[in-house]
Amino acid sequence: MKFPILRLLLCAACALSAGLAGAEKADSKKPMNIEADALRYDDLRQTSVFSGNVVLTRGSIIIKGARIEVRQDPQGYQFGVVTAEAGQRATFRQKRDGDDEYIEGESETIEYDGRADVFKLIRNAELRRLRGSQVADLVTGNIIQYNSLTDVFTVDGGQQKGSGRVRATLTPRSEAPQPAASRPGVPLRNDDSLGGRK
Repeated sequence: MKFPILRLLLCAACALSAGLAGAEKADSKKPMNIEADALRYDDLRQTSVFSGNVVLTRGSIIIKGARIEVRQDPQGYQFGVVTAEAGQRATFRQKRDGDDEYIEGESETIEYDGRADVFKLIRNAELRRLRGSQVADLVTGNIIQYNSLTDVFTVDGGQQKGSGRVRATLTPRSEAPQPAASRPGVPLRNDDSLGGRK
């Protein structure tokens, strides 16, 4: 390319688009399905309380806990509060759009905002990014807020068990290997055996 600035801009655009994968876009258009041992529905308040081994699915989102209270606003957006059994943690998992990556989290309470696609993990919180089945990134804290649309998370150490500090392990993304023909310094070899010639 004759224009090095143009090449730099194209590389930056590719890097940004790779980093902004975010959550599965189809999740927000999927219905919410919930299984539980019991349900209490209040039509006036537009709330449903599910209890006993609760499993909520919505597209690639899976949330599990002992109790989930779900409410719906007049525009149809759903909001949930998930609580765990005493001494346990509630969990969630969501696939990232276009990648073989997942975000998993667990805490004593999980709040889910369906309008903003934000998960808030409260007390004894842990958030993991998995690449395939390998844990790539891991953060712990008292409160973790994860925006699945922007793939941004914030962590507050607060008064969690132990030191009350945020802990993080972040693994760098490995670069995709380049084909041999495009690597500088690797000359192409002339081979007369291609195409049936010997």
